[in-house]
Amino acid sequence: MAVLQPLNAARDVGESVTLEAIERLRVELGRQVRHSIGFPEEPLAACEDPELAYFPPDSVTRQIHLDLPAMLVGGLSALLLQMLHPLAMAGVARFSDYKNDPLGRLERTGMFVGATTFGTKVEARAAIDQVQRIHRAVTGTAPDGRPYSATDPDLLRWVHAAEVRSFLAAAVRYGPTPLSPAAQDAYLAEMARVGLDLGAGWVPTNRQELAAYFDSVRPELKLTAEGREARNFVLRGVGRWPHELGTYALLVSAATGLLPTWARRQLRLPAWPDTLAVRPATIAITSAVRWANRPA
Repeated sequence: MAVLQPLNAARDVGESVTLEAIERLRVELGRQVRHSIGFPEEPLAACEDPELAYFPPDSVTRQIHLDLPAMLVGGLSALLLQMLHPLAMAGVARFSDYKNDPLGRLERTGMFVGATTFGTKVEARAAIDQVQRIHRAVTGTAPDGRPYSATDPDLLRWVHAAEVRSFLAAAVRYGPTPLSPAAQDAYLAEMARVGLDLGAGWVPTNRQELAAYFDSVRPELKLTAEGREARNFVLRGVGRWPHELGTYALLVSAATGLLPTWARRQLRLPAWPDTLAVRPATIAITSAVRWANRPA
């Protein structure tokens, strides 16, 4: 026994050193992932006081939005879907600086989602007020002669519906836990608060209303020159290294797979073999990103 004690101690030290090295690697990988998508700092602590929080700590919204990899896929899908609205894209083409500062736009969007999801009522209201101030300056005339304004409830409703549909679809397909039909409807009902506070007037509050909304708005949708330019920019991405390009191409393929068939066809995007190729590879990537970004 006396001979085994030094061996056991050495084994324990070796295991400790190995675990510490793995944890340092995990933290660094998580930092690099956040930095690559415009989040250079650690995420802010969530408000856990139900009286002060904009969304309750036990809300389905927090459960879904906490999962960074599924949100990445859903966010890309939402961007692609939003490109089909001519008036929305007319405003983006004139007022957005997404080509010169794509990560900056991602960071601002992420900060808004973070503030409204995990922040206090005061922090969420401040984020909403900031977006509304920006929206008031976004007005003009689309190439087809129609006026547009970012404060238009119809446009706010379109952007909101595209986002919640895409986030929910990504959570269902790539999230870490199954979502029941009741939980999916609860997410849409909870997220309606954000759309209403932004000024949408009315937004879908369940899957049936969401499907009916898209059926009603489809006649207004088409891929304009502005939408095509934004689509091509998103498809190219901003990565330069081979591993960045490969990972991004996979995420875009996964995001395309979340789109409704009619939207994918209007965007003139290919139908990837989702089940046989894209989904297993995306699950592997999202699992790795989830591991790298889990709390210590």
